[in-house]
Amino acid sequence: MGELTAAYAYLVENSERFWEALLRHLLLSGVALAVAVALCVPLGIFISRRVRLAQGVITAVGSLRLIPSLAILFLALPYLGLGLRPALFALTLLALPPVLINTYAGIRNLDAAVIEAARGVGMSQRQMLRRVELPLALPAILTGIRIAAVEVIASATLASFINGGGLGEFVQIGFALNRTSIMLVGALPVALLALAADTLIGQIQRRSTVGM
Repeated sequence: MGELTAAYAYLVENSERFWEALLRHLLLSGVALAVAVALCVPLGIFISRRVRLAQGVITAVGSLRLIPSLAILFLALPYLGLGLRPALFALTLLALPPVLINTYAGIRNLDAAVIEAARGVGMSQRQMLRRVELPLALPAILTGIRIAAVEVIASATLASFINGGGLGEFVQIGFALNRTSIMLVGALPVALLALAADTLIGQIQRRSTVGM
């Protein structure tokens, strides 16, 4: 309790800086996730129609998960400099694989009989996608977004190492000063944000499944 009390006291004393860091953390996470969804949902649908191409694309994008986020941040520095841009670049790369893989799997694993029935009633490819495939694949797509959201929110703490801001600043300061209470000011909100994102997307996912 002593560390939590000290963390709260530090937060109150530095409330303005905390809210700025929180907003920057949300900006980093939200933009990275939005870009990943905008890129990978259409790409996942596209490669689901082209199985030979799909394996290469999924392997290439999936390999990004093998590279530590911090390594991507520092590799981007010579080209993007310090600050927001390299942090967004690294976080977006981190979010790509789960969204792409789950979108592809969601479309590919649909019941063939349902697809044939849609064709049988004269639906065009676009109508099938909008009215049949996407609604049925939505739980799988949301699973990918849910995984990506949690990973991105957690990894956004690393942005502070390259002056990207975010709640990681408090973790970094606390580590430098060897003060757990300051680290908690950054770490606890990040954990709560990740939990909130997981819960919210999970609820949306469950509702999409129930509505089928």
